[in-house]
Amino acid sequence: MKRLIAAFALAFAAGSAFAAGAALHLDRWPDRSKDVAALQNGARLFANYCLGCHSANLMRWNRLNDIELDDRQIKDFLIFGPQKVGDTMTIAMNPKDAKVWFGKTPPDLSVIARARTSFDYTGADYLYTLLRGYYRDPASPTGWNNVVYPNIGMPHVLWERQGPREVTIVRTAHAAKGLVRTTTTVDADGRTTETSAPVAETAETGTTVSFKPLAPQLARQYDSDVADLVAYLVFMTEPVRADRARIGVWVLLFLALFTVAAWRLNAVYWKDVK
Repeated sequence: MKRLIAAFALAFAAGSAFAAGAALHLDRWPDRSKDVAALQNGARLFANYCLGCHSANLMRWNRLNDIELDDRQIKDFLIFGPQKVGDTMTIAMNPKDAKVWFGKTPPDLSVIARARTSFDYTGADYLYTLLRGYYRDPASPTGWNNVVYPNIGMPHVLWERQGPREVTIVRTAHAAKGLVRTTTTVDADGRTTETSAPVAETAETGTTVSFKPLAPQLARQYDSDVADLVAYLVFMTEPVRADRARIGVWVLLFLALFTVAAWRLNAVYWKDVK
């Protein structure tokens, strides 16, 4: 019972992390779970940018055979250390040190796509928006903040791939003098400009966020890379998902044929019984 209560509390906390009057819109992840090239690129990004701090203790390197990477490719291009292809994806960083450096221990990412799924959104949409929601914040210890997860402890490790951009955050909320709309603009260097103005009481409350990329081509490629990375995180959550779906189709077909055969046999068996 305690675990169940804790799970509901965690789900509520995750939902309220980006709720301010109205839930922040999450972008829909372009599903690439069946794109082998995207999964391979996602695995490369994961090994190069995520495994330094995040482990994947429930995932073995040789499960990447399922996305058409052989053991030699895995060993030569993805494993940076003495690990073997049959080992799990562990890291060398001490959890106690990580807590001191980042404020909390970076979570294991083995099932992060499922862990971030709620009644309101999928884990893939959450991760896709989170990884594209960073902006400069000089007041933050890491120099970065995130519109999906305010005051996030994880820095923007992929910032060079995304390129510079500006963010505009518009918050409409009740204040002492009525409904107020606050517009905050943060440029690529972290300089912040904020203005506030009263609005009509009939205006909707909530938060809207818009980004202006200063290197559009880099930004488009980054969005594509993040989609690939999320595809890999979804795959890692359940590597047998494709097999399960394929087997399920055959099971349903068998049951349908068996039902027809059983129905006809039943009719033949009872036809002379009155």
